[in-house]
Amino acid sequence: MAKQISVFLENKAGRLSHVTRVLGDSGINIRALSIADTSDFGILRLIVNDPNEAYRILKEAGFTVSETDVIAVQVPDSPGGLATVLEQMAEENINIEYLYAFIGTSEKDALVIFKVEDFEKARETFIKKGIKFIDEHKLYQM
Repeated sequence: MAKQISVFLENKAGRLSHVTRVLGDSGINIRALSIADTSDFGILRLIVNDPNEAYRILKEAGFTVSETDVIAVQVPDSPGGLATVLEQMAEENINIEYLYAFIGTSEKDALVIFKVEDFEKARETFIKKGIKFIDEHKLYQM
């Protein structure tokens, strides 16, 4: 498992740039991000090189922040690669709350960040199905 930082932002111009500036000025490197929004607020989800420090810095800067456990999986970067992993998860009845992806460390793979209901079941499934999950420390340094 890895730690994801979630930041709740008002839908106002400049809020996203403020978060990224606070992190950048503190030496925090964003490895991946996703934004989900409603008409009033957005949720910025971040994988960073130092989640504990990012959490502390953002809290001190007055942002509403939370930490969430997620799991990172290496998926073949080819047509149907993600579908195969999702089908294997469905076969084991693993509920996915959300996911987002980014390019992997080679041309042959992508990384997918999953938020699932049952992390242990997901981890066991990945091992059983030969799906490579990424250690949190490696993920933070990608």
